[in-house]
Amino acid sequence: MKTIQFKSGGLNLVGNLYYPPNFEEGNAYPTIVCSGSWTTVKEQMAGLYAKQFAKNGFIMLSFDFRNYGESEGVPRSWENPEMKIEDIHNAVAYLKMLPEVDNTKIGAFGVCAGSMYTLMAAAEDKDIKAVATTASWLHDAEAVKLFYGGEEGVQAKIKAAQDAKKKYAETGEFTYIKAISTTDPDAAMFGEFDYYLNPERGAIPQWSADQFAVATWEDWLTLDPFPSASKLDKPLFMIHSDGCVLPEYTKKYYETVPSKNKELVWIETELASPMHQFAFYDQEKEVSLAVEKTSDFFHINL
Repeated sequence: MKTIQFKSGGLNLVGNLYYPPNFEEGNAYPTIVCSGSWTTVKEQMAGLYAKQFAKNGFIMLSFDFRNYGESEGVPRSWENPEMKIEDIHNAVAYLKMLPEVDNTKIGAFGVCAGSMYTLMAAAEDKDIKAVATTASWLHDAEAVKLFYGGEEGVQAKIKAAQDAKKKYAETGEFTYIKAISTTDPDAAMFGEFDYYLNPERGAIPQWSADQFAVATWEDWLTLDPFPSASKLDKPLFMIHSDGCVLPEYTKKYYETVPSKNKELVWIETELASPMHQFAFYDQEKEVSLAVEKTSDFFHINL
């Protein structure tokens, strides 16, 4: 693995490139951009998957999106889908310039919300030749009401985001809430979500549980990835389950994609939605399954 830097939106982004164990200078390899869930940094699920995929012969890139981790950008911890999609495009453009990357064999892989951004980027980017997702978070205006307090809750969060953006424009001050809390209902994630609370899992020093830019809400809650589905005419592979988040939405997106080369793998689980979602972030059984099946897909389609 080596640390790299590339530009996106005029900002410096930092990533880690993982190389296969049989890597040889002078050869060019199929390469995949890997994106994790919302609010996360490259050392969380994106880095875990990148390491595992690299063992199967791929060069892998996990990176900190702007506003996160070691990358530049303010406000910090601002989850801006439009910017994240642009960052994926620029990550692909960076990879194309590397001699060790076969620039005719670049793929993209996303976990949870990273799936949403990855699918939207792949629908627009001709240089992404194949795309795969695991435990995809795909929402629309109706779905967000289920998680964020119905119509009233959603509108209140959007108003708070607009106020935060106005305050930033006028004063340069950022407005933050906690990213996760078991005691503060105003946190972005409120509940006993062990992945984000456990230092042995996702609660690592590089990630902040105490910082979530309120400006996020408007960009996040108004995002609709479904128009991109009809434009995604390239190889697609998705893994999901009834125990992951919004299973019917992943099915809906998959069915809308016009590509004839597509596959949806449905995993059996006794875990209720959305608790199986978190197992795909770092648990050996789910991660190994996802890496094995998705590696087969990329070997065939890149």
